[in-house]
Amino acid sequence: MATLRLALAQHDFPVGAVAANAVQVRELMREARAGGADLLVCPELTLSGYPPEDLLLRPSFLAACQQELDSLAAATDGLAVLVGFPHSEGEVYNAAALLREGHVVQIAHKQTLPNYGVFDDRRYFRPGSASSIAVIGGVRVAMLICEDVWQAEPAAAAARAGAELIVVINASPWDAAKAAEREMMLVARARETGCAIAYLNLVGGQDEVVYDGGSLLVHGDGTVAARAPAFLDALLWAEFESATRTLRAQGWPAVADVSAEAVLYAGLVRGIRDYVRKNGFSDVLLGLSGGIDSALTLVLAVDALGAEHVRAYRLPSRFTSDLSAREADAQARKLGVRCAELPIEPAFAALLHTLAPEFAGRAPDVTEENLQSRIRGVLLMALSNKFGALLLSTGNKSELAVGYATLYGDMCGAYAPLKDVYKTTVYALARWRNQKEPGTRDSAAGEVIPHAVIERAPSAELRAGQTDQDLLPPYDLLDAILERFVEGEQSQAEIVAAGFDAETVRRVARMVLVNEFKRRQAAPGPKVTTRAFGRERRYPITSGWRP
Repeated sequence: MATLRLALAQHDFPVGAVAANAVQVRELMREARAGGADLLVCPELTLSGYPPEDLLLRPSFLAACQQELDSLAAATDGLAVLVGFPHSEGEVYNAAALLREGHVVQIAHKQTLPNYGVFDDRRYFRPGSASSIAVIGGVRVAMLICEDVWQAEPAAAAARAGAELIVVINASPWDAAKAAEREMMLVARARETGCAIAYLNLVGGQDEVVYDGGSLLVHGDGTVAARAPAFLDALLWAEFESATRTLRAQGWPAVADVSAEAVLYAGLVRGIRDYVRKNGFSDVLLGLSGGIDSALTLVLAVDALGAEHVRAYRLPSRFTSDLSAREADAQARKLGVRCAELPIEPAFAALLHTLAPEFAGRAPDVTEENLQSRIRGVLLMALSNKFGALLLSTGNKSELAVGYATLYGDMCGAYAPLKDVYKTTVYALARWRNQKEPGTRDSAAGEVIPHAVIERAPSAELRAGQTDQDLLPPYDLLDAILERFVEGEQSQAEIVAAGFDAETVRRVARMVLVNEFKRRQAAPGPKVTTRAFGRERRYPITSGWRP
């Protein structure tokens, strides 16, 4: 009976940081060797990061990855190491190299190249043609890469070739449905093949995606042996018994709250932290309006970076309510965030005066409303430039979907944490965060988002008595329609047939379709649903088709 000791590196390997990623692998090798591991496993495209996109078109980048791989191989010193890298040999392959005894002894090529959602593998890679098996510590180990395990044949081919254990390295982005789908798929593969599966996933934020880790061990009979926490870097230890084809986790970290809100919140925090730090910044700022979106964004930013790295600004106008001012100030004090007030009335009055000759004879309308938002955008961008702090845009997915946002106004920003979060989910996250118990490692516990902010009618406060529902359906209704139209790709007729009012559906669908031009200019934000605006949902701006 053979026993194989595994060290699974659920770690972040940033895109393009080839030398730094190799240094991290060397440190993990040291830890793995000290812990008696037979095999250290690192994620998909460890050295290049994922997705490297058009960096893969640069020969110097591919050469740097190969150079670091060869250097790592020379340092194996009795340890077997599986490392993801872009393998260039005329064609480029998404590959995993098995390193041991000072050499690259085997290379597995990704066989199934995803080209849907956020994935664009076929633009860069050629597919591999066979499943790779190596004998490590007396165990026949198959090496698959991400999408390979989502299809039945690569795992089946590995089983036919005698594999006992399938090791899968991944860069699988998170969304709210992914963890359950992933687990069901792995259970199915284990049952089909009789092989145990060690599934290692990347962790960390990269532009518009977040990787959750969430690594899994599955016994050969399809029983889940262990689940790693989401959004947590960890070296995960496990032992495989060939006689029973079982895997045993050793000391895996546990998280008390695994609710949907807890995991989503952790993903948003990770997205902010990694986007800011990986782009060479330490501080952020945002406009704090006294509304729910900016209130949640403020707490997320503080939890991600610490209060000392967050600046908030109130930018009141003639239409800003006392409630907004009072609650925004109260929240900033609670969180320990510096909050300054910069009234926009002088700039608004000056611009209205400048435009008066051209606007003569025309009644005030959305133009004047947008002007206020754009003044705020100019001020916040100036503050961002002056202080070297990234501006966070605070809009949510519901607003972005229907264009209830102002270009060069509230859409200004370097990163939009709530870009893929529907308004109803914003409220759910706010209530969840307020219920966190004292004594957590978060910035503050208790009511960090004022109750009055959660309960008030949402409003842009760009005219007297304005509420969002002047122009939009109630958010629970709007989000239900949007989820069908955006995530579900349902037609208007299908949504109406499901029981929704035909005129409301027509109005919402039209708003989604005519505002594509705004979304093309929106700041990046983390994908957390199954159909995010941006690289995942790419509709033409100019189109005669009306679904």
